[in-house]
Amino acid sequence: MWNYTDKVYEHFKNPRNVGEIPNPDATGEVGSLSCGDALKLTLRIDKATDRIVEAKFKTFGCASAIASSSVLTEMIIGLTLDEAAKITNQQIADALGGLPGKKMHCSVMGMEALEAAIADYRGEKGGKRVVSGAERVVCKCFGVTEAVILKAIKVNGLKTVEQVADFTKAGGGCGQCKGEIEKILKDYWANAENKKFADMTVVEKIKVIEKILAEKVNPLLKRDGGWIELVDVQGMNVKMRFLGMCSGCASSAVTLKTVVEKELRENIDPAIEVENA
Repeated sequence: MWNYTDKVYEHFKNPRNVGEIPNPDATGEVGSLSCGDALKLTLRIDKATDRIVEAKFKTFGCASAIASSSVLTEMIIGLTLDEAAKITNQQIADALGGLPGKKMHCSVMGMEALEAAIADYRGEKGGKRVVSGAERVVCKCFGVTEAVILKAIKVNGLKTVEQVADFTKAGGGCGQCKGEIEKILKDYWANAENKKFADMTVVEKIKVIEKILAEKVNPLLKRDGGWIELVDVQGMNVKMRFLGMCSGCASSAVTLKTVVEKELRENIDPAIEVENA
């Protein structure tokens, strides 16, 4: 028997916002009955503010699927679409006090349904997640693509085939795709940019930092006639030097934290500390 939290039991026994909104502004559908899990999320959106004012769900699945869908609707009502789009499957699980490892795919399904609904509203693609011909299906038992597996690895820091199965179901059927999943994991973590910052060599750290500076930070600073360069990296501490017009700017200390450190934390590691050399 699964070791569920009281919050999971509460949302399973008394699910919130069950049903379907008539003529919804957005619809997100993921999963399938043949795979054992399916979720349909419908939203009512205030078009003036892009704020979610109502959310309902219909799900076919276990207690974790129902609880994840229920708590998700509570989490997103009142949020703007941009705010809702930042919700991760881990946040859904955390809102329930945690989920058993083998049931984490239920929280992923909730996140994917929300993504599909937001995309549907914005006209980016249909509200139903459909595998296109360009996507490579790795797990034929559950129709899981390489893109879905890679996203789960990236968002949740997955390291084993068993973890991938827990979060996506891939590899949980006949098992013939486990070799492919293992290769995807190996290739992903072999890429320096996907490693945890603390686990990188100094050379790897320098490369990823300089990439963020070149792509995201310096284009902003050069509008004001300046730029910034990397001076040194020691553990999680990064030393920078402002050049050009930025070198003597009175607000450089603020820029260092609100622009430079912010970008490095968001794109590399939230524990990075940046200081002026």
